[in-house]
Amino acid sequence: MADDFYVIGIDQSTQGTKVLLLDRLGAIVDIKSMPHRQIINDLGYVEHDLNEIYSNVIALMQEMVSEHATCADKIACVGLSVQRETVGAWSKSSLLPLYNAIVWQCARGADFVNSPEVKSKSNTVRAITGLELSEYFSAAKITWLVDNVDVVKESAQKNDLCIGNMDAFLISKLTGGRSFYTEPSNASRTQLMDLKNLCWSEQLCSLFKVPINSLPQIKDTNSCFGETDFEGVLPHKIPIHAAIGDSQGALFAHGCLSSGQIKATYGTGSSIMMNSGNNTSECCSGIVNSVGWSISGNCTYVLEGNINYSAGIISYLKNDLHLINSPVETEAMARQANASDKCLFVPALSGLGAPYFNGKVRGMILGMSRTTGKNEIVKAALDSIAYQVTDIIDLLKTSYDGEICDLNVDGGATKNAYLMQLQSDISGLKVKVPDNAELSGLGAAYLAGIGLGVYGQSILDSNIQHTVYKPEQERGWALDKKKRWHKAVEASINYALD
Repeated sequence: MADDFYVIGIDQSTQGTKVLLLDRLGAIVDIKSMPHRQIINDLGYVEHDLNEIYSNVIALMQEMVSEHATCADKIACVGLSVQRETVGAWSKSSLLPLYNAIVWQCARGADFVNSPEVKSKSNTVRAITGLELSEYFSAAKITWLVDNVDVVKESAQKNDLCIGNMDAFLISKLTGGRSFYTEPSNASRTQLMDLKNLCWSEQLCSLFKVPINSLPQIKDTNSCFGETDFEGVLPHKIPIHAAIGDSQGALFAHGCLSSGQIKATYGTGSSIMMNSGNNTSECCSGIVNSVGWSISGNCTYVLEGNINYSAGIISYLKNDLHLINSPVETEAMARQANASDKCLFVPALSGLGAPYFNGKVRGMILGMSRTTGKNEIVKAALDSIAYQVTDIIDLLKTSYDGEICDLNVDGGATKNAYLMQLQSDISGLKVKVPDNAELSGLGAAYLAGIGLGVYGQSILDSNIQHTVYKPEQERGWALDKKKRWHKAVEASINYALD
């Protein structure tokens, strides 16, 4: 490899897509980003247009290359980081989508997983996959596609059906259909993979009505998944040398390579994830086992809890409630809020994820009084993010024998100093905020460079500095806050049952 080279990281997330250009030292040269539509109907179904997402990837690469033309022939490889659980179906022969992607937030599979026949298999599902039976994961979404979209059934009968999460779709498209692969960090989130053997479970594919021959082959996370020139944007083909779920990509970029290290991603939802070593772990209800990554046959597992709406609630404040014009405003508004106001915001806009796994719960604002105004509601929404993350951290602590001292964080909301200090105070942990928020894309790019051999693992230690927040409140203060929060959540759940 020439001394002067570049690596591409693609972060395909819930709200949009980013392309990162990294130099030979692993530093970010430039970032290009583009949003895509959130397609939501009257039933609350959440979808993405697969064609739009792929077109955005190509357009972003064109923009990057046009601004860095001298780099184009020196790009060595690309790594993919993708939103997880979001699933699509497309034609094997034409590569055309057969339906919109069903997004991880979408609860349309709830009736299926709550049916008596399926619910009776919940212990079996957890034993095989490490996951709680839930519509949150890909499997029940695939069931809906098979049951409701005629062209999906017809394509399956013709052996012309591909079903996969975003990594498999992008790999398939970028390679012109020559590659149809996934890897364990994404496959483990489908609720169809045997967690210990890293293969598709025939038993669960049958339960969820998934044509097993329509699923991608599972390869190591640092495999070569094929080559692409991005529809001729690059002057030569480069290997796609890593694919990983966005949350696991962030864990890797944080350097959480040892058991007990933990991170939280503040995206639309939140993934709170702990490296649990080379074996699956016993864990309490609400926490699940998944794969962090499998590198050259060596599998690292993680414990994880997921929140449906964390920083996504800030977009809701802006786009739907019109309480803010920009997320940047929320920090000052929270600090200006009446300190005696007891308003609480339970952001169950698409149900509650861990540890409740209840897709029927809906959001509530509780404890409003004459002191409750715009600032107080915004503060309550921010507070809900810290409360939800802490709920998961407390569960992880009960599933791990060692001591947890630090919480590594990433995502756009980590720029909010009010939220980060509150997170430290509520959780009782030091919160480490990196100077670069693009951890998911960085993790994918680093894995690709390491897989190709152009980066060493020391790349993880050389490019990130941290701002550290330490607890400033007494534990009694935090316990009182959490007690009130749990009462609010309980009220929301009880309301859903009426």
